[in-house]
Amino acid sequence: MVGTNIVRKSVTSLTLVAVWCVYSMVAFALPKDVSGEITVSGQVTVNGQPAVSNSTILSGAAVNTAPGSSAVVNLGKLGRIEIQEGTTVTLRFSESGIIAMLDSGKVRISSSAGIASTVTTKSATFVGDMAQANNYLVEAECSHAHVDTASGVVTMKEGSSDKQVVAGTSATAGNLTQTGCAPCLRPGSTPGPAIAGWPWLLLLVAGAAAAGIYFGTREGDRDFPGTGIVVSPTR
Repeated sequence: MVGTNIVRKSVTSLTLVAVWCVYSMVAFALPKDVSGEITVSGQVTVNGQPAVSNSTILSGAAVNTAPGSSAVVNLGKLGRIEIQEGTTVTLRFSESGIIAMLDSGKVRISSSAGIASTVTTKSATFVGDMAQANNYLVEAECSHAHVDTASGVVTMKEGSSDKQVVAGTSATAGNLTQTGCAPCLRPGSTPGPAIAGWPWLLLLVAGAAAAGIYFGTREGDRDFPGTGIVVSPTR
Protein backbone atom coordinates (compact mmCIF):
# COMPACT_ATOMS: atom_id res chain seq x y z
CA MET A 1 0.00 0.00 0.00
CA VAL A 2 2.80 2.37 0.90
CA GLY A 3 4.67 1.39 -2.24
CA THR A 4 1.60 2.15 -4.40
CA ASN A 5 1.25 5.61 -2.90
CA ILE A 6 4.92 6.33 -3.51
CA VAL A 7 4.58 5.25 -7.15
CA ARG A 8 1.50 7.42 -7.63
CA LYS A 9 3.19 10.46 -6.10
CA SER A 10 6.26 9.91 -8.25
CA VAL A 11 4.22 9.66 -11.44
CA THR A 12 2.28 12.80 -10.51
CA SER A 13 5.48 14.70 -9.77
CA LEU A 14 7.10 13.60 -13.03
CA THR A 15 3.97 14.60 -14.95
CA LEU A 16 3.98 18.07 -13.40
CA VAL A 17 7.67 18.47 -14.18
CA ALA A 18 7.08 17.42 -17.79
CA VAL A 19 4.17 19.82 -18.22
CA TRP A 20 6.19 22.67 -16.70
CA CYS A 21 9.11 21.94 -19.04
CA VAL A 22 6.87 21.91 -22.12
CA TYR A 23 5.14 25.13 -21.04
CA SER A 24 8.47 26.81 -20.42
CA MET A 25 9.80 25.80 -23.82
CA VAL A 26 6.69 27.12 -25.58
CA ALA A 27 6.80 30.35 -23.59
CA PHE A 28 10.45 30.94 -24.47
CA ALA A 29 9.79 30.11 -28.13
CA LEU A 30 7.04 32.71 -28.48
CA PRO A 31 8.13 36.25 -29.45
CA LYS A 32 7.95 38.60 -26.50
CA ASP A 33 6.21 41.93 -26.79
CA VAL A 34 8.37 44.91 -26.00
CA SER A 35 7.47 48.45 -25.07
CA GLY A 36 8.57 51.71 -26.63
CA GLU A 37 8.76 55.36 -25.68
CA ILE A 38 6.70 57.95 -27.53
CA THR A 39 7.58 61.60 -28.09
CA VAL A 40 4.78 63.82 -29.36
CA SER A 41 4.46 67.23 -30.96
CA GLY A 42 1.01 68.79 -31.08
CA GLN A 43 -2.20 66.80 -30.72
CA VAL A 44 -1.57 63.05 -30.66
CA THR A 45 -3.74 60.29 -29.24
CA VAL A 46 -2.88 56.69 -28.31
CA ASN A 47 -5.88 54.37 -28.13
CA GLY A 48 -8.10 57.44 -28.18
CA GLN A 49 -6.41 59.13 -25.21
CA PRO A 50 -4.16 62.23 -25.39
CA ALA A 51 -0.50 61.20 -25.40
CA VAL A 52 2.37 62.95 -23.64
CA SER A 53 6.05 62.81 -24.41
CA ASN A 54 8.31 60.25 -22.74
CA SER A 55 5.41 57.95 -21.93
CA THR A 56 5.43 54.19 -22.56
CA ILE A 57 3.65 52.75 -25.57
CA LEU A 58 2.78 49.05 -25.86
CA SER A 59 2.38 46.76 -28.83
CA GLY A 60 -1.09 46.97 -30.38
CA ALA A 61 -1.47 50.71 -29.74
CA ALA A 62 -3.51 52.78 -32.20
CA VAL A 63 -1.91 56.18 -32.82
CA ASN A 64 -3.58 59.18 -34.41
CA THR A 65 -1.88 62.49 -35.22
CA ALA A 66 -3.85 65.65 -35.96
CA PRO A 67 -2.92 68.07 -38.79
CA GLY A 68 0.32 69.84 -37.89
CA SER A 69 1.17 67.19 -35.27
CA SER A 70 3.60 64.27 -35.22
CA ALA A 71 5.02 61.52 -33.02
CA VAL A 72 8.15 59.39 -32.75
CA VAL A 73 8.15 55.92 -31.19
CA ASN A 74 11.60 54.84 -30.02
CA LEU A 75 11.99 51.07 -29.83
CA GLY A 76 15.59 50.91 -28.67
CA LYS A 77 17.67 48.32 -30.54
CA LEU A 78 14.74 47.53 -32.86
CA GLY A 79 14.68 51.01 -34.37
CA ARG A 80 12.12 53.80 -34.46
CA ILE A 81 8.85 54.81 -36.09
CA GLU A 82 8.15 58.39 -37.15
CA ILE A 83 4.44 59.16 -37.49
CA GLN A 84 3.75 62.29 -39.50
CA GLU A 85 0.75 64.62 -39.40
CA GLY A 86 -2.75 63.46 -40.27
CA THR A 87 -1.91 59.79 -39.75
CA THR A 88 -3.89 56.86 -38.36
CA VAL A 89 -1.81 53.74 -37.67
CA THR A 90 -1.76 50.70 -35.41
CA LEU A 91 1.65 49.53 -34.22
CA ARG A 92 2.78 46.05 -33.26
CA PHE A 93 6.30 45.18 -32.23
CA SER A 94 8.17 42.34 -30.57
CA GLU A 95 11.81 41.39 -30.00
CA SER A 96 12.10 40.30 -33.62
CA GLY A 97 10.07 42.76 -35.65
CA ILE A 98 7.98 45.88 -36.27
CA ILE A 99 4.58 46.00 -37.96
CA ALA A 100 2.72 49.22 -38.81
CA MET A 101 -0.85 48.86 -40.07
CA LEU A 102 -1.32 52.18 -41.84
CA ASP A 103 -4.87 53.36 -42.53
CA SER A 104 -3.94 56.82 -43.82
CA GLY A 105 -1.08 59.30 -43.63
CA LYS A 106 2.67 58.72 -43.50
CA VAL A 107 5.05 56.68 -41.38
CA ARG A 108 8.82 56.37 -41.61
CA ILE A 109 10.37 53.10 -40.46
CA SER A 110 13.99 52.94 -39.33
CA SER A 111 14.79 49.30 -38.52
CA SER A 112 18.08 47.74 -37.46
CA ALA A 113 19.77 44.88 -39.29
CA GLY A 114 18.26 41.53 -38.30
CA ILE A 115 14.89 43.13 -37.45
CA ALA A 116 11.86 42.45 -39.62
CA SER A 117 9.80 45.51 -40.55
CA THR A 118 6.47 45.61 -42.37
CA VAL A 119 4.00 48.35 -43.28
CA THR A 120 0.56 47.24 -44.46
CA THR A 121 -1.88 49.42 -46.42
CA LYS A 122 -5.07 48.83 -48.40
CA SER A 123 -3.10 48.94 -51.64
CA ALA A 124 0.06 46.97 -50.85
CA THR A 125 2.39 45.59 -48.18
CA PHE A 126 5.93 46.92 -47.79
CA VAL A 127 8.60 44.68 -46.26
CA GLY A 128 12.11 45.80 -45.27
CA ASP A 129 15.11 43.56 -45.94
CA MET A 130 16.11 41.91 -42.64
CA ALA A 131 19.70 41.45 -43.79
CA GLN A 132 20.42 45.16 -43.43
CA ALA A 133 19.27 48.33 -41.74
CA ASN A 134 16.37 50.03 -43.53
CA ASN A 135 14.96 53.54 -43.61
CA TYR A 136 11.83 54.08 -45.68
CA LEU A 137 8.72 56.25 -45.80
CA VAL A 138 5.28 54.84 -46.64
CA GLU A 139 2.32 57.07 -47.47
CA ALA A 140 -1.23 55.70 -47.68
CA GLU A 141 -3.82 57.70 -49.58
CA CYS A 142 -7.40 57.07 -50.64
CA SER A 143 -6.73 54.62 -53.46
CA HIS A 144 -2.98 54.10 -53.53
CA ALA A 145 0.22 53.97 -51.50
CA HIS A 146 3.79 55.20 -52.03
CA VAL A 147 7.13 54.07 -50.68
CA ASP A 148 10.36 56.09 -50.72
CA THR A 149 13.44 54.10 -49.72
CA ALA A 150 16.21 56.20 -48.16
CA SER A 151 18.48 53.24 -47.29
CA GLY A 152 18.29 49.47 -47.50
CA VAL A 153 15.87 47.55 -49.71
CA VAL A 154 12.06 47.36 -49.47
CA THR A 155 9.88 44.79 -51.24
CA MET A 156 6.50 46.12 -52.36
CA LYS A 157 3.93 43.31 -52.47
CA GLU A 158 0.90 44.23 -54.56
CA GLY A 159 -1.42 41.34 -55.27
CA SER A 160 0.69 38.50 -56.68
CA SER A 161 3.56 40.73 -57.81
CA ASP A 162 6.65 41.76 -55.84
CA LYS A 163 8.87 44.73 -56.64
CA GLN A 164 12.14 45.64 -54.95
CA VAL A 165 12.55 49.33 -54.17
CA VAL A 166 16.21 50.04 -53.52
CA ALA A 167 17.75 53.04 -51.77
CA GLY A 168 17.15 56.32 -53.57
CA THR A 169 14.08 55.11 -55.47
CA SER A 170 10.31 55.08 -54.96
CA ALA A 171 7.29 53.10 -56.11
CA THR A 172 3.51 53.44 -56.19
CA ALA A 173 0.82 50.81 -55.70
CA GLY A 174 -2.87 51.19 -56.45
CA ASN A 175 -4.91 53.41 -58.76
CA LEU A 176 -3.96 57.09 -58.92
CA THR A 177 -7.12 58.07 -60.79
CA GLN A 178 -9.80 56.26 -58.78
CA THR A 179 -13.00 58.28 -58.63
CA GLY A 180 -14.10 59.70 -55.30
CA CYS A 181 -10.53 60.29 -54.10
CA ALA A 182 -8.63 63.55 -53.77
CA PRO A 183 -5.93 64.13 -56.43
CA CYS A 184 -2.46 62.91 -55.56
CA LEU A 185 -0.21 65.91 -54.89
CA ARG A 186 3.15 64.15 -55.04
CA PRO A 187 5.53 65.56 -57.71
CA GLY A 188 5.41 63.53 -60.91
CA SER A 189 2.47 61.40 -59.81
CA THR A 190 -0.35 63.46 -61.35
CA PRO A 191 -1.69 61.84 -64.54
CA GLY A 192 -0.98 63.76 -67.73
CA PRO A 193 -3.64 66.00 -69.27
CA ALA A 194 -6.19 64.27 -71.44
CA ILE A 195 -5.73 64.69 -75.20
CA ALA A 196 -8.72 66.11 -77.02
CA GLY A 197 -10.64 63.66 -79.17
CA TRP A 198 -11.42 63.95 -82.91
CA PRO A 199 -14.63 66.03 -82.44
CA TRP A 200 -12.65 68.81 -80.79
CA LEU A 201 -10.01 68.64 -83.53
CA LEU A 202 -12.65 68.94 -86.22
CA LEU A 203 -14.15 71.97 -84.48
CA LEU A 204 -10.73 73.64 -84.35
CA VAL A 205 -10.13 72.98 -88.06
CA ALA A 206 -13.59 74.30 -88.94
CA GLY A 207 -13.00 77.44 -86.86
CA ALA A 208 -9.67 78.08 -88.58
CA ALA A 209 -11.28 77.65 -92.02
CA ALA A 210 -14.10 80.03 -91.13
CA ALA A 211 -11.62 82.64 -89.95
CA GLY A 212 -9.67 82.30 -93.19
CA ILE A 213 -12.77 82.76 -95.29
CA TYR A 214 -13.87 85.76 -93.23
CA PHE A 215 -10.58 87.64 -93.52
CA GLY A 216 -10.11 86.61 -97.13
CA THR A 217 -13.43 88.09 -98.23
CA ARG A 218 -13.18 91.39 -96.36
CA GLU A 219 -12.74 94.65 -98.30
CA GLY A 220 -9.26 95.65 -99.25
CA ASP A 221 -9.02 98.53 -96.76
CA ARG A 222 -8.44 97.44 -93.18
CA ASP A 223 -7.96 99.56 -90.12
CA PHE A 224 -5.45 98.44 -87.52
CA PRO A 225 -5.39 100.52 -84.36
CA GLY A 226 -2.19 102.47 -83.97
CA THR A 227 -0.82 101.69 -87.45
CA GLY A 228 -2.70 104.16 -89.60
CA ILE A 229 -4.48 103.22 -92.82
CA VAL A 230 -3.04 100.51 -95.07
CA VAL A 231 -4.06 100.94 -98.73
CA SER A 232 -4.57 97.82 -100.75
CA PRO A 233 -2.41 97.66 -103.92
CA THR A 234 -5.43 96.37 -105.89
CA ARG A 235 -6.56 99.00 -108.35
